[in-house]
Amino acid sequence: MTALSTRPATRFRSPGDMTAPAPPETRGLARDEVRLLVGTREGITHTRFRSLPDHLRAGDLVVVNNSATLAAQVDGDHAGTGPVVVHVATPLDDGSWVVEVRSAPAAAEPVLDLSAGDVLQVHGVTLTLLAPYPHEGSSPSGAGNRLWRVAPEGGLADVLDRHGRPISYGYLDRAYPLSAYQTVFGHLPGSAEMPSAGRPFTDALVTRLVRAGVGVAPITLHTGVSSQEVGEGPQAERFAVPEVTARQVNTVRLTGGRVIAVGTTVARALESAVTSGGRVVGDSGWTDRVITPDDPARVIDGLITGWHDPEASHLLLVESVAGPELTQRAHDAAVAEGYHWHEFGDSALLLP
Repeated sequence: MTALSTRPATRFRSPGDMTAPAPPETRGLARDEVRLLVGTREGITHTRFRSLPDHLRAGDLVVVNNSATLAAQVDGDHAGTGPVVVHVATPLDDGSWVVEVRSAPAAAEPVLDLSAGDVLQVHGVTLTLLAPYPHEGSSPSGAGNRLWRVAPEGGLADVLDRHGRPISYGYLDRAYPLSAYQTVFGHLPGSAEMPSAGRPFTDALVTRLVRAGVGVAPITLHTGVSSQEVGEGPQAERFAVPEVTARQVNTVRLTGGRVIAVGTTVARALESAVTSGGRVVGDSGWTDRVITPDDPARVIDGLITGWHDPEASHLLLVESVAGPELTQRAHDAAVAEGYHWHEFGDSALLLP
């Protein structure tokens, strides 16, 4: 995770008043009834997510993330300063973990005045801050270190199982159960935050896609925490692209179909498994791939995505796939039409 050398070209006003405060089900909508903006060279169409099959064609391949969301937010105490909220991002291969410490009670702000050696108590487990992650000074603001590598003295995974709740940032109207943060594809627990682009899919919608000749194939990418600062790139994440999915992607591209990534997580995983010759291969491990217009996506023809904050690093990926002009037109239209932002919000299908 490093500061990005470029910033998104897309500009729009902060969507604070358009953030979805609750899952659509609490507003009387089914998951697949959230709004869908379809953006192509020909123009912008406003519809509902359940109409997705109408905007794809036989021979296309929709690639989805089968990672399930963890209850990765837990209350804790910082020795000397008191209550905090801990977001548990991921375990590392050496047995340490990556965490973000945020303000209590609603995790509204990162706590940046921490030092190596500080101690957190989390439901009887001691977390000692070892070092900033991935390195000292990785926060673009220079105001402190947002992520830390910690050494748990005790079972941190057990604490999350017993006391954890889904990560949230204070903009929701109340707490929601972990089931609200799962997609129909998620069956491999590992994501600190929901791969939310897949949330509007339902079993019935997937069936309609298959009936229409649209393929559906899985990858796995276990997400870290998504609260990056402006100009901060995504952290390294675990991923796996199955060999069978790699073969499907290559076949679709050879036969004139389109590869549609469901979310930036899918795009990152697929683009982490591309050879120098442009073929996708089965691969797994850690990826630090950052997709930008300067280092663009190579095998993705379209993107299903939610709506990201101004200057978020995700926007660079969207611009890489959709192009800056279509990305700007889509965001202008979404703001003008009052689309909902964030994990329980509305969606876009961008087909450049």
